[in-house]
Amino acid sequence: MLSVAEPLLSDLPNIPRAQEPNSVYTGGDYRCQADSGGQTHFALAFELPGGWHNEKEAIILTVLQILMGGGGSFSAGGPGKGMYSRLYLRVLNQYPQVQSFSAFNSIYNHTGLFGIQATTGSDFVPSAIDVAVKELIAVATPGQVEQKELERAKQSTKSAILMNLESRAVASEDIGKQILTYGERKPVEHFLKVVDEITPKDISSVAEKLLSSNLTMASYGNVINVPRYDSISSKFKGK
Repeated sequence: MLSVAEPLLSDLPNIPRAQEPNSVYTGGDYRCQADSGGQTHFALAFELPGGWHNEKEAIILTVLQILMGGGGSFSAGGPGKGMYSRLYLRVLNQYPQVQSFSAFNSIYNHTGLFGIQATTGSDFVPSAIDVAVKELIAVATPGQVEQKELERAKQSTKSAILMNLESRAVASEDIGKQILTYGERKPVEHFLKVVDEITPKDISSVAEKLLSSNLTMASYGNVINVPRYDSISSKFKGK
């Protein structure tokens, strides 16, 4: 690999790396009224400061996303796909009014976002948002995540890491991202070990840290029945 790369890259100038601007998270509310057949799409999200530079918490956030899981009201990949995640068992299997309900995350070098996105009929929006609030508060409450479901999420996370790295394109991208973030490429065993060591207390601690940040809320479609931002935000502050 070195014998191929060195002659191709040896003439690149050795200059100081540009300083990255600081990420500033504020939270807030965005609503867009649009024709959506009576449906409303919404997302509730929070910040995890540090991003990939806060490596352990970023990996915990990844496991938390798989733990909560979710998806559409019909399993796109055939029977059983995703149906053991918390949001499938506790939400999609319980509320036929919900078309989709899933956890998401976006992790960057210095910050990260985590939350729940959902689609439901406009008349059920207030209830669906209450359910989302309840599920986010639950994972931030010690004792609410069982060891058995955490182990399943950890195994799924490790499986996803290893299967993704079977692709040369993904492996090459991983090398580039790690060099830009850490200045080196850490072995996959390092990340698998971090996943193995995650405890239910780690999950609740990181989730609690998330919910202490300002709420970001976005909605699209028939947004008439979306509750006020401050009424939703106050539910997390008083948890």
